[in-house]
Amino acid sequence: LRMLQAKLIVTGDDFGYCPRRNQGIVDCFLAGAVSNVSLLVNGSAAADAAKLARRYNIPIGLHANLSEGSPVCEVLKTNSSLLNQHGFFHGKMGFRTALSKGLLNMSEVKQELKAQVELFHELTGHLPPHMDGHQHVHVLPEVRHVFAEVLEEYGIKYTRVPIEPGLHNCDWIPPSLMDFYLGVEEDSFNTVDVFTRHGIRWPDIYIGLSTMGKNMSVSNIWSAIDAAVAEFTSKAPSPAHPPPQSRTVTIELMVHPGYPSVPPVGGCGEGPDDFSQSWERLHELQTLIKPELQSHYKSRNIQLCSFKDL
Repeated sequence: LRMLQAKLIVTGDDFGYCPRRNQGIVDCFLAGAVSNVSLLVNGSAAADAAKLARRYNIPIGLHANLSEGSPVCEVLKTNSSLLNQHGFFHGKMGFRTALSKGLLNMSEVKQELKAQVELFHELTGHLPPHMDGHQHVHVLPEVRHVFAEVLEEYGIKYTRVPIEPGLHNCDWIPPSLMDFYLGVEEDSFNTVDVFTRHGIRWPDIYIGLSTMGKNMSVSNIWSAIDAAVAEFTSKAPSPAHPPPQSRTVTIELMVHPGYPSVPPVGGCGEGPDDFSQSWERLHELQTLIKPELQSHYKSRNIQLCSFKDL
């Protein structure tokens, strides 16, 4: 088997969350460790993030947020099914609960997603080349249809489908978190047809759940990429998908580097959450900028790029 050419998009999520997150992501980009960012337009430092992206020419897409903080659509800030009794989004699990109880108005979901695309355009001067969901809300039932419609309306080609090969073998992930991840995986499988029908695309391989926070290491990233590529190349080719050896395999590695947030600064309206304040963000940053990771990419014929390079 000749050396497979791979394109790797290393996406720093939650750009715009706080100044320290922004700084960490920019440092990673300048070190060649992150090649793409995903902007939270309702983040407290979103405008600053957009300026940094322009200054350093960082490829930037939209991290659509329906679960943390406040909506950006004026009409929905006061009275909407997307808000809890405190006037904020329902939260990572709260959003899922409200959705399963049929309490969320999908026209409001659409309104807010469009408002976030418009604000992204206002902040950056262009539409997002890719758009995914904060806390993976974009693959949830019902939401997936609305999300796909919005992408199609704006001509946004790329998204993320968080189905991670090898996730089931990760015995270091605690059971409660694994349950959440397996839910995300199941929702993702059920989203594939919807996104396909709307002409939306995503990389061949997604990695990021098994390598988050304290679980990130150079060897962990490497074994995840190697295992995923091996599994991908072993799949039988079909007329729609030529044999992998004859083309480039595309991979997205989702990462969350940053310097830990210091309250009250940061967040999306409610202040920063625990993960943002934790040392795990710094651990990701320090792992990603290790030179041995970069040299490994080169030796494996892996080229870092962004969605607009696909």
